[in-house]
Amino acid sequence: MNNLSIIGSDQAATGLNKQPINVGISACLLGNEVGYNAGHRQSRLWLDLLKKCFTFTSFCPEPAAGFGILRPTMKPTGDPNSPRLVFISDESCDLTSQLVKGFQKKLSEIGHLDGYILMKNSPCCALDRVKVYQANGDSHQLRTAGVFARALKKHYPLMPIEEEGRLHDDQSFDNFLLRVYAYSNFKKEVLECPSLHHLMVFHSRYKYLLMAHNQDKTRALGRLLGTYDGGSLETLIDDYFSAFIEALSKPASRKNHTNALFHILGYLKHNLSPVAREHIVTIIHNYNKGLTPLTTPLTLLKHYLMQHGSDYIKEQRYLEPYPEKISPTVQYL
Repeated sequence: MNNLSIIGSDQAATGLNKQPINVGISACLLGNEVGYNAGHRQSRLWLDLLKKCFTFTSFCPEPAAGFGILRPTMKPTGDPNSPRLVFISDESCDLTSQLVKGFQKKLSEIGHLDGYILMKNSPCCALDRVKVYQANGDSHQLRTAGVFARALKKHYPLMPIEEEGRLHDDQSFDNFLLRVYAYSNFKKEVLECPSLHHLMVFHSRYKYLLMAHNQDKTRALGRLLGTYDGGSLETLIDDYFSAFIEALSKPASRKNHTNALFHILGYLKHNLSPVAREHIVTIIHNYNKGLTPLTTPLTLLKHYLMQHGSDYIKEQRYLEPYPEKISPTVQYL
């Protein structure tokens, strides 16, 4: 895969990400009445929050394929690895090809997006857990992804994609947000003007966020950059981007967060009084024991870093992986 083709080669590097975050979304989730019964599935619980920073591009594959708004319900049948999509009321006609033709053009037009939110349980849009029915009427023990969701993941394997149902969980919501912003930042800070320097700067800014999510991948990414011998820059960027997204896809652990917090505290060792340092150490230990949320030591560290931190540590994306105004009330870590 050539990640450099995601954006135009004539665009200039912009440094910090100040451009809108563009996210695709199932049209029904925005309140558009595109369901089989002319209904919608608008979810205002998190949608109002995301509208503060996201620009949404909505799409519904069924109307785009010509099935209309009021239509019979569909279901996948047959092999879970390659299911046929049929109407529940008439299983004789395979609808899969018509649906795929209906969204092929759209797939080629959304490379600018920074993420995608899909409707759960949909035979077209669900990421997983879709029942596949057999000839006897029972569902197969294996589940599948919706036809459009499967094509979207194949076409854009690194794009952050999530089902709306999981966004009601704070940890999943947090992970989706940080991946969307990381994906967008990589495109703007590295892919728009590819160079080893831009890649190294990007990596340095994400060092501690990577450490909190996957320490093995963090070390591997460091080795990848450290052993670069001047070969294909395009290959290096592709390999880095794939491993980077994979690392952030792994949920951060309390242990890894604690490790990252102590590393960041180390940058303040010459600026804090023994009493202040001991207080922060105690707060981090309390977080590690589950006695206080992550926001407590993080807020305290950010307070001191604003006064004493170097530019390098202040630019760490770990401190603010996405804008605070769309942050969930994170109490899970």
